[in-house]
Amino acid sequence: MTELKRSIGPFQLMLYGAGSMMGAGIYGLVGKGAGIMGSAVWMAFLLAMTCAMLTGLSYASIASRYPRAAGAAYVTHRAFGKHWLSYLVGLMVVASGIGSISTGSKVIAGNLNSLLGLSTGVTFAGAPLEILLLAIGFLLVVAGVVYRGISESILANTVCTLVEASGLLLVIAVGIRFWGGTDLLEVASSPSNPEGALTIALLLQGALLTFFSFMGFEDMLNVAEEVKDPERSIPVAMIGAMLLVSLLYIAISITAVSVVPWRELATAPGPLRAVIERAAPWFPAIGFTFITIAAVANTALVNTIMGSRMLYGMARQGLLPKVLGKVHPTRRTPHVAVGVMFFIVVALQFAGDVTQLAGATVLLLLTVFVIVNGALVVVKRREGDLPGRFNAPTIFPLLGAAICLVLILGQVLQSDWRAPAIAGSLIAIILATYFLGRRGRDMAPDTAD
Repeated sequence: MTELKRSIGPFQLMLYGAGSMMGAGIYGLVGKGAGIMGSAVWMAFLLAMTCAMLTGLSYASIASRYPRAAGAAYVTHRAFGKHWLSYLVGLMVVASGIGSISTGSKVIAGNLNSLLGLSTGVTFAGAPLEILLLAIGFLLVVAGVVYRGISESILANTVCTLVEASGLLLVIAVGIRFWGGTDLLEVASSPSNPEGALTIALLLQGALLTFFSFMGFEDMLNVAEEVKDPERSIPVAMIGAMLLVSLLYIAISITAVSVVPWRELATAPGPLRAVIERAAPWFPAIGFTFITIAAVANTALVNTIMGSRMLYGMARQGLLPKVLGKVHPTRRTPHVAVGVMFFIVVALQFAGDVTQLAGATVLLLLTVFVIVNGALVVVKRREGDLPGRFNAPTIFPLLGAAICLVLILGQVLQSDWRAPAIAGSLIAIILATYFLGRRGRDMAPDTAD
C-alpha cells in the first residue's frame, strides 16, 4: 500500500504552523483589540497566547504519542471508544477548514480583481461573475499544488509565510522608532468601564478576541505522517511556531498603538495599513494588497492540506469510505481527498454570503479543542506517560479544556445568533450522516500504536 511521503523537517514544519496561525487575522484584529483594550492591547495578545499554548501543548503531546493524520479523531476514539464522537471531531475539523477556505477564496478574488480591474457586468449566485471565476481559479491552483506533492505544498507555504511575516516585520521596522511615546497601560473606556480601569474582565474580553489569531497550530498534527521523526519534530516545531508568532503579535500591537493612537486604530478599515501610511508613507499601497493575498492564500493552502489529510486519516481509521484513503502512487498524496475538498469548496462559492460561516468555524474548532483536551487527560490516566516522548502535565489539558469552554460561552453570548445556529446545524448534519449511514455498528477503527 502506497504511503504518504515523509519529507517535512522541523524548521519547515515550524514555518507551516506559523503561516497557518498568522493568516490574515492579525491584520484586522489589532484594531478590534485596541477598541476593547486601548493601548494595553498587547496584554490581550499575551494572555491569549498563554491560553492557546495550553491546548497547543496538548496537541504536541498527542503528536508525540500518536503521530498520524487525523490525530484529533484518533485520540478521541482511543480515549472514549465512541465511533460517532471520533467521526464528529474529524468532520468538525474538516468543516472548519472548508469554511475558512470558502471565505478566504472570495477575499483573494476581490483583491485580485482590484489589481486586474475585470468587470463582466454579470451577477451569479449573488456575486459578480468575475469574482466567482477568480475564486474558482484560485481554488484550482491551490488544489493543484496540494495534489502535486507535500514538498511543493510546503515550499508554497514557506514562500507565503515569509511574505506575510515580512509584512509584519516591515510594520515593526518602520514603527519601532515610535516606541516609548505611548502609555501602554492606557485602557479604552466604555459604558461598563467608564474610568478605563484595567480589570480581569476586560483582559478576558480582549483575550477572547485575540485568541482566534492563534488558531492554526492544530493543523500541524494532520501532516504527522509526512514529517521526519514526528514524535520529536512536531512538539518542537509546534511550540516554536507559537512562541514565534506570539513575539510578532506582541511587537505588532505595541508598534501599532505607538504609531497610531488607539482610538484611530480601532476605527481604521485597515489598521496595519494605517500604521504603514503614518510611519512609512513612501511604501506603495499595492504592496499591502500583495501581502494580504499571500496571507489569505496561505490560510487556504494550509486548510486544504489539513482537510485532505483529515479525510485521508479518517478513511484509514474506517470512519469514512476507503476511497478517501487512497494515495497517488507517483505523487504520494491523498488525491481523492484533495479532489473532494476542491469540489465541496467550489460548490460553496455559489452559496452566497458565507460571513457567518467564519463565526461558526471558530465555535467548531473550540468544541474540538474541548474534546481533544479531555481525550488526552483520559489516555494519560489510563496509559500513563510514554518514556522518551513529549508529555505535557495533566493540568495543562484540563486548563485548556476549561478555557475553551469559557471562550465558547463568550463567543455564543457576543456573536450574531446565526453563527451558533450554523455551528449547531453542522454538528447535527454530521451526526445525521453518521447514524443514517451504514457505518454505525460495524466500524472497527485501528487502535494500534
